Amino acid sequence: MAYHHTIHNKTYQFGNLRTLLAKATPFRSGDALAGLAADSYEERVAAQMTLADVPLKTFLQEAIIPYEKDEITRLIIDTHDQSAFAPISHFTVGELRDWLLSDEADPQTLQRLSPGLTPEMVAAVSKLMRNQDLISVAQKCEVVTRFRNTIGLKGHLSVRLQPNHNTDDPKGIAASIIDGLLYGSGDAVIGINPATDSPQTVIRLLQMLDQLRTQFDIPTQSCILCHVTTALEIMHRAPVDLVFQSIGGTERTNSSFGIQLSLLKEAHEAALSLQRGTIGNNVMYFETGQGSALSANAHEGVDQQTCEVRSYAVARQFSPLLVNTVVGFIGPEYLFDGKQIIRAALEDHCCGKLLGLPMGVDICYTNHAEADQDDMDNLLTLLGVAGCNFIMGVPGADDIMLNYQSTSFHDALYVRKVLGLTPAPEFEAWLLRQGILNSKGQLQQVGKMHQLLGYNAGE
Repeated sequence: MAYHHTIHNKTYQFGNLRTLLAKATPFRSGDALAGLAADSYEERVAAQMTLADVPLKTFLQEAIIPYEKDEITRLIIDTHDQSAFAPISHFTVGELRDWLLSDEADPQTLQRLSPGLTPEMVAAVSKLMRNQDLISVAQKCEVVTRFRNTIGLKGHLSVRLQPNHNTDDPKGIAASIIDGLLYGSGDAVIGINPATDSPQTVIRLLQMLDQLRTQFDIPTQSCILCHVTTALEIMHRAPVDLVFQSIGGTERTNSSFGIQLSLLKEAHEAALSLQRGTIGNNVMYFETGQGSALSANAHEGVDQQTCEVRSYAVARQFSPLLVNTVVGFIGPEYLFDGKQIIRAALEDHCCGKLLGLPMGVDICYTNHAEADQDDMDNLLTLLGVAGCNFIMGVPGADDIMLNYQSTSFHDALYVRKVLGLTPAPEFEAWLLRQGILNSKGQLQQVGKMHQLLGYNAGE
């Protein structure tokens, strides 16, 4: 189906829904690299005005990647909840935007609506939103998950403690973990990106993390961010809490990651069978990021933000504990500067929340991007206001293994303090018991946690 719009006696033509979505996207370098971006600001506005008048039902009738060609399209269509969609089925994209910003769209209503929304509907409406709209809508969405603690409650902000080491040295990793715990980080997960995906390394690190967790009775979960096949291989030889995988929004992107939906289903069922969660059974951890489909030459002519939101359909299928967009990690070819990174992060967080996902954001950039830590401070604060479920805690904000800039333990303290946010309830109670926090919620770094300083990675 073709679409068109006339501005100042000039008619802009958009050959199909896929093209219209791409041309309506706020400018970013990745879409320009792919040849998908609007040629001018005026064409972008024409596309946005055209998109605003598209009925939501169109997204159920016109697949942007053919049903026969792509298993994610099939997943989206086959799992769509018509009854949840019914209350808004008469809306256009523009009407959906207006309704989402109204008081009628409260947290309970949005939660009921979530299964009725497709990624393409959500991507489309986000393209019509200003940054403040993305923050306002996301802030109304509450997505709560549980494993050993409760993540995503209003008024709380969790932190993934990310103690990566460029040689996977257990002592270096342990030092970073202790540092993070003493600053109140680690309630989302203690998650290590291993320098090598070898099963032996993954087992050794999992055993170290589990020893620390059990020794100090820490109400959190651990994860080694190895490939899902490695997790499946070692699952009955090591204490696996969460199963991790990077995912994308097209079948070809996931093939480039060495996965398909059937493999994720197998891993999900295997992790559930371990029954390691104490208060919940959300056992998956997914990472995404705008540009991954383009970098794999697997975007199928779809703009990078819509590809990203399609990956959330994959995540949603497996009821994850955590999902985060690693927003600035792939580089300036995809998100050129701080402005584009901030916009993309707010889009990802809002779209994921609307689809019912427990969204976190790795607030980050690479050193060759036109961005700096001030941009990250701005984004961190905006996401805190928007109700982001979790962020990253990296020693000094500088990941020495992955070589990129993220957020530090101190950054997490800052945003919790200025916005009145607290850690996950069970983890906060543990911090109080250990004397890391006092009764006013202030950091002490004294008390029983001095025992941790004697912890010796397996020795």
